[in-house]
Amino acid sequence: MTEHDVWRSISAQTGAGDRAAAEAGVRAAYRLAGLREPARIVWAGSPLTAVRMLSDGELGERGASVREALRSGPWAAERARVHAELGTKAFNDHWQTTGADLWELTRTVVDRIRAGVIEAAASKPKERTRVRLLLLDAVLGQHDAAWLCAFDTAAGSPLAGLAAVAREAGWWWPYENIALISERPTELHRDEAGRLDRGDGPALAYTDGFELYAWRGMAVSAEFLDSLRGLTPERIRAEENAELRRIMLEYYGYDRYLDESGARPLHRDETGVLWRIALDGDEDVVMVEVVNSTPEPDGTHRTYWLRVPPTTRTAREGVAWTFGLAAEVYEPVRQT
Repeated sequence: MTEHDVWRSISAQTGAGDRAAAEAGVRAAYRLAGLREPARIVWAGSPLTAVRMLSDGELGERGASVREALRSGPWAAERARVHAELGTKAFNDHWQTTGADLWELTRTVVDRIRAGVIEAAASKPKERTRVRLLLLDAVLGQHDAAWLCAFDTAAGSPLAGLAAVAREAGWWWPYENIALISERPTELHRDEAGRLDRGDGPALAYTDGFELYAWRGMAVSAEFLDSLRGLTPERIRAEENAELRRIMLEYYGYDRYLDESGARPLHRDETGVLWRIALDGDEDVVMVEVVNSTPEPDGTHRTYWLRVPPTTRTAREGVAWTFGLAAEVYEPVRQT
């Protein structure tokens, strides 16, 4: 397993880590930054609980944040060292082959956690500002995998302590007197694009009950997901929120919706059948129904539904578009 694969796995790890190892990493990070070790290390079930503990003052005198000295400074120094050693082009190439895709994979999760914590912990503008500032004090633990992957984290490196915590824990807050560490999530569900995604429960969940629900990366409520089980074409058409209606259609199935709505095809040719779903307040959903000419192992022929631009007028044009071609130059050897 490559270093990249290791850090990719760490970024998505769920369940309790080794607390002793994480705490040792915290102390090492303080020492490597030239700081006195924290007098206390405290654990929280999630970033939400951590923010509430910091807001309520139950931790006592925590002192000032030392994130800049402990995380930002060492990272900037290591980045400058590697950049000077490799040069700009080689450094950019290095980032593309190490941390770039990991950052794309974790960024949406990080953004959703921040948004979820703010929503759950604050209801007034002044409170939201306070929570945002507390979130800026956090080191992201396992979600810092992208840049930890790109630089030296071996024993003796300025980043070794940070890497040790990331291997065993989630977000954590370093202060002069106290370090507060959040557990990793207990559940993480994502789609093929790396977005939070689950149709039958929380896409991200922590042991203390903090949960985030999402469909294809879009934040939704638990109540909305529960309502999907009883969908009907009438319920879908009645939904005024275009984004929620789109989710309903995906969950219900375009083919099933077309069939139960009594829709009629707009165009048919040797490539497939073109269908259109008109939606109030949103662009039409246009699909091409194609049948794979190659039989499945059981002898059946699988039907596929390809979503195409609303301006599509023929089935050939729609299928050609999925290949990046114009209709007049698309000549399939066989339908697939």
